[in-house]
Amino acid sequence: MLKQMCFALVCAFVLIAAAPFAAAQDDTLPPLGDLEPGAWTSIAPGGDTVCSNGTPYQFFVRPADPEKLLVFFNGGGACWFAQICDVASGRITYVPFADLPHNNPEAGSGIFDLDNPENPFADYSMVFVPYCTADVHLGGGQTVYEIPASGDTPAREVTIFHNGFANAMAVLNWIFDNFDMPDRIFVTGSSAGAIPSPIYTGIIAEQYPEAAIVQLGDGAGGYRSSQSQVVFSAWHTLDILPDWPELADETVDTLTFEDFYIAAAKRHPNIVFAQYNTAEDEVQYTFLGLLGETDISLSEKIEANLTDIATEVDNFRYFTAGGTVHTILRLPQFYTFAANGVRIRDWVAALATGELVENVVCQVCDTAEEVESGS
Repeated sequence: MLKQMCFALVCAFVLIAAAPFAAAQDDTLPPLGDLEPGAWTSIAPGGDTVCSNGTPYQFFVRPADPEKLLVFFNGGGACWFAQICDVASGRITYVPFADLPHNNPEAGSGIFDLDNPENPFADYSMVFVPYCTADVHLGGGQTVYEIPASGDTPAREVTIFHNGFANAMAVLNWIFDNFDMPDRIFVTGSSAGAIPSPIYTGIIAEQYPEAAIVQLGDGAGGYRSSQSQVVFSAWHTLDILPDWPELADETVDTLTFEDFYIAAAKRHPNIVFAQYNTAEDEVQYTFLGLLGETDISLSEKIEANLTDIATEVDNFRYFTAGGTVHTILRLPQFYTFAANGVRIRDWVAALATGELVENVVCQVCDTAEEVESGS
């Protein structure tokens, strides 16, 4: 169970050595023109960036066609209370460091399999936004969590740097400095990276008003809980939300994950916003359990969230597949998973080119439907 998450957390403590990227560590960040075309380069932005436990942050760039840009927000869990935030507890539910294989784009398959002839993004320039702040890239400050006394062990405190917004904006600012005006931009993210992707899509759209932009959130559409305010408070999310009229009335008690889609889609009606989910996603079930949501149907929560968004905006599409596998974009199943005979790869490829795709919802949702890849 939880294969993707467990792999990431094992890597956090066993595979501490970073992947062999060429890292830029000086104060002047390298411009796009200095990077090797077709190869991944890591960039350490320094400044206000930091991971959850105070370690350095870095991001990755692969130059290709400068007129086509893919921005990917990586996932890797989250935390909002002491027992799952404290690295020393052995129970953490997030990836705490940027320099791990989980945050290595070359370790992924799916859209990062650049040798696959079916990859719809193979010729795109790519920017990969690692995740190490336990706050779905939407944290606005550090939080001190209280670890209660246990037996002979006294109470103590652990500080977590929920610095996701500053890290993400450091990456976006580098993009803004280095890409003049791409013709086409695809903004996406998996798991924890899916949740903030509508917000960052809106920010990117305001920098590139003439670009054709599409957004896709991968594997995070079922988070519907009365405990959302606890999460947003721990992460200081209200402190960093854009100053948009569409978000002006939100408070920590009213804000939901669906509001990110609704606000961004209302603000940018020419952009298509989209979601992919698996109806019985085992990782989403686990995090809903941590939020106190038990004895639930994930597919019903996904359906309710999708309905809430689609009722408010017309520029929203979704694809719900069957089975339990968590996310799709970084997996080889990107090329084989389907619902109602429609491959997710084909649906995403059409979405990326600006086609107004139809919504797809599995008819048999307890198992994954697979079709043969064309590659």
